[in-house]
Amino acid sequence: MSRARRIMVLRYLGVAAALLFFLFPIYWLIIISFKTPEEIFAFPPTWWPERLQFGNYRVLFKDGDAWTVWNSLVVASVSTVAAMLLGSMAAYSIARFRTGGDKFAMWIISNRMIPPIAIVFPVFLLYVTLGWVDTFSGLIVLYTAFNLPYVIWMMRGYIQDVPIELEEAALIDGASRWQVFSRIVLPVVRGGMFATAVFTFVFAWNDFIFALVLTRNAVTTFPVQVTHYFGGQSNFWAKIAAMSTLGTVPVFVAVAALQRFLVRGISMGAVKA
Repeated sequence: MSRARRIMVLRYLGVAAALLFFLFPIYWLIIISFKTPEEIFAFPPTWWPERLQFGNYRVLFKDGDAWTVWNSLVVASVSTVAAMLLGSMAAYSIARFRTGGDKFAMWIISNRMIPPIAIVFPVFLLYVTLGWVDTFSGLIVLYTAFNLPYVIWMMRGYIQDVPIELEEAALIDGASRWQVFSRIVLPVVRGGMFATAVFTFVFAWNDFIFALVLTRNAVTTFPVQVTHYFGGQSNFWAKIAAMSTLGTVPVFVAVAALQRFLVRGISMGAVKA
């Protein structure tokens, strides 16, 4: 075997080992959701259950706990669409018309750096006054506002990479500014737009502190529901694993469906001529 071939084999073995290392926790989480309590606490560990137990999932649907995944899906999806729509328009204005001046974009992204715990209490008082506690509209508005700085910052960078000559040619041909934005700019930055949308969706999906404080029973989200299975005396590991598996599926589907756009969007602007 030549030296180059040995190096290639070692690289593949290294990649396989790293892949196994990072995928094993996911496998273990999923397989626990199909185990009996005896198999969960067995020593040595039971690597594969004797019989797959779907009762752990049936209990979640019977008790209504599984609907918290639907709540998270609605809130994260609607807030992502709203943030992308408003953020893209704001980013275009900043990139092309220098709205707010040269430092305005930096000021916007600095707002995203505020820790949620620092503002959750005044937001709670405001929501109590408005009657928005434990409502879909309250969480959607909050997630949209909290993710807007990230969307504006990312989309501004992608839009700045679009040659302005494309827009000027469209304007000369009689297109309106809105047509230039929707038919010229957005299709060009489509990869970056989908990449930004995926990360925005994940941010909203994973939020815990806002959902914990601002929800009660009607709009409880998936991350909050999982914490209900941790107790002072014992933890319901089967429910934790089953609920965590259900909560992973929407994110996995979103990333898998938009994978080609995600990779392209992350690499957009990485290489400058």
